[in-house]
Amino acid sequence: MLSNEITAIVGADPKRNRVGRGKGSGNGKTCGRGHKGYGSRAGASTPLAFEGGQMPLFRRLPKRGFNNAQFATRYEVVNVSQLDRLFSDGTEVGLSELVGAGLIGSSGSKVKILGDGELTKKLNVTAHKFSKSAQEKISSCGGSAKVVA
Repeated sequence: MLSNEITAIVGADPKRNRVGRGKGSGNGKTCGRGHKGYGSRAGASTPLAFEGGQMPLFRRLPKRGFNNAQFATRYEVVNVSQLDRLFSDGTEVGLSELVGAGLIGSSGSKVKILGDGELTKKLNVTAHKFSKSAQEKISSCGGSAKVVA
């Protein structure tokens, strides 16, 4: 394909609707905004859950219980098989090494090491949490699992 053969996509750039240009345009006088009221004013925009003045659904329904979502501690998960694949024998594996390897997003996030897969190398791993199987696999290879305070 050459640059002179590229054409515009039909309908991708629709013509702007010019309002207030007389009766014949179909959008004269009130410009499609109706008469008076909130919607006729400049800057009018209805909130997302607005139901025309009717009590919104989220306010009609009863609220019950407690949701821990905003208080829950979220961990980034790393498996021992990933550690085995990316790190060499006898390596100190900390948060900065995990970030460098692309296993976690940032050094500020909390990390939990899980025991999925096999570990064949001696690694000294430092993380916020370890599963029992991960701890066993790391220690059985002669490595250590240190918990960050």
